[in-house]
Amino acid sequence: MLAPERIWWKPLGRLEKTWLTVAFVWCIFLTLMMPLWYFMGKQNVPTETYKISGADFSAKVNAFVDQYKVGEETLNGVTFPVVAPPAGSDVYLRASAWQWYPILQLEVGKTYRLHLSSMDLQHGFSLQPVNINLQVLPGYDYVATIVPTSTGDFTVVCNEFCSLGHHTMVGKIIVK
Repeated sequence: MLAPERIWWKPLGRLEKTWLTVAFVWCIFLTLMMPLWYFMGKQNVPTETYKISGADFSAKVNAFVDQYKVGEETLNGVTFPVVAPPAGSDVYLRASAWQWYPILQLEVGKTYRLHLSSMDLQHGFSLQPVNINLQVLPGYDYVATIVPTSTGDFTVVCNEFCSLGHHTMVGKIIVK
């Protein structure tokens, strides 16, 4: 076995220098675009986060359901209350083992403060088909300001594996 030459590298050729320059300029461009897109792209859901116990959040959800319940609907064989809060109010959605509770009925063009929390595991809030995605952790109240822009039935799915019944964790938001 022979030792490598003393100077084993060769100076960069013109083509290598060109590609390294293009890659470096592209990296700088993308780095500058991240904060620019965050502030000007209007693609990020404005959120606040607060620490809260599971019992306190669950009590808020139950009080919310008691105050604004307008009916019931069945999803995956389970009956959930349908809740229609007034525009501008705080709305609560609780994630727990394989369910989103309750079903929300919102008005198009109105602003709401959506509170999300988990009672047990990490869950992912994914609103389809508009593709809003948020992480939902136990012990935290995530508050997202939302304004529904179109009417229809929207599906809420968990996009974070939360054990064996994960595939059945489906909720619903109705926009009228």
